[in-house]
Amino acid sequence: MKLFPVRCERSEPRRATARAVHPSRPAFGGHLRMTGWLLRFVAVVCILSFAIATSAAQAQSVEQFYKGRQITMIVGTAPGGINDITARFVARHLGRYIPGNPAIVVQNQPGAGGIASANRLYNTFERDGSVIVKLERAVPMLAIQGDPNVNFDPLKITWLGSLSSYAKDSYLMLVMATNPIKSVAELKEPGKSITLGGDNAASSNLIFATIAKEILGLNIKVVRGYVGAAPMFLAMQSGEIDGQIIGFSSVRTGQRDLWSHGAFRPLLQFGRSTRLSDFPDVPTGNELTKDPNALALLDFANLQFAISLPFAVPPGVPADRAKALQDAFMAMCNDAAVRDDAEKLGIEMSPIDGATVLKSIARAAATPRDVIARYNALVGADKN
Repeated sequence: MKLFPVRCERSEPRRATARAVHPSRPAFGGHLRMTGWLLRFVAVVCILSFAIATSAAQAQSVEQFYKGRQITMIVGTAPGGINDITARFVARHLGRYIPGNPAIVVQNQPGAGGIASANRLYNTFERDGSVIVKLERAVPMLAIQGDPNVNFDPLKITWLGSLSSYAKDSYLMLVMATNPIKSVAELKEPGKSITLGGDNAASSNLIFATIAKEILGLNIKVVRGYVGAAPMFLAMQSGEIDGQIIGFSSVRTGQRDLWSHGAFRPLLQFGRSTRLSDFPDVPTGNELTKDPNALALLDFANLQFAISLPFAVPPGVPADRAKALQDAFMAMCNDAAVRDDAEKLGIEMSPIDGATVLKSIARAAATPRDVIARYNALVGADKN
């Protein structure tokens, strides 16, 4: 077979085309100028698109935002206690009062007595009004105390309000009704004592058990490390501890059957300066001392109860949504049907709005530093 040579010469148009696209040729400068123009064009389009999207989001009404949405309710404590119970109570009712009627789902995220969830509220959670947090009442106080684990400013949090201002509640030192100690006066007698359970530095039960021991001079041993009230009630029934300090509404709610059958005996009241009418024969902590320094410390410790069951959203939530949530919270609290439901559950309802919560925290922050220093020395995280 005869092979014919193949010519590989290029025509002039092909060489011109090659010159136009080869990166080492000057002709590429036009392509570069075109690319730069395209990049600027795309950048302008992106900026305009973002501005339009942002404008649309800002123009979105509160009802449009919440319609069909699910709100997350974070509880900074373990299931079973008053914080969990009231969070689920609010989650069941609040959505009806928010424009758009969103669903609300509860998630327990215990950690450091609620400090962890407060830190996440301030620094991590979405600031669009889709997350609400039920905080432990002592958590804002820890910020005022200067706790090193705190990474939030309670004066900058957006407070919705508190279900309770403790107008009809009391923080009770409880023992089992079978306990041989009949009155708090016996706890100053030699050879008579009780063991109380406690949670951690952010927990009111540990704070007031320590105050009862160190400030009021009662013969009390404090065993810390329990996670929530429910395990302590089990420990009380098994004889592992004698009692705990807990809110009246909490025990009525969380241990309804035992309370109604007289299983517990209250020995002392905290959280108020006068005796609750339900317990006229049970003294308050203030009645057990005349020392001005001790009374000042007790007053600071009691301030947390003015915001007994607080709810909040992160700082920076859009103003219209924040106001809608605050208004919805108070509308829920003032609804007769909701109050009836709270009564059935044993929840003490004496609500205050977000502005009043903020004022209470500001009042606590104005406490003289020497009083806070004594308080820290007494109930700090390293105390046992």
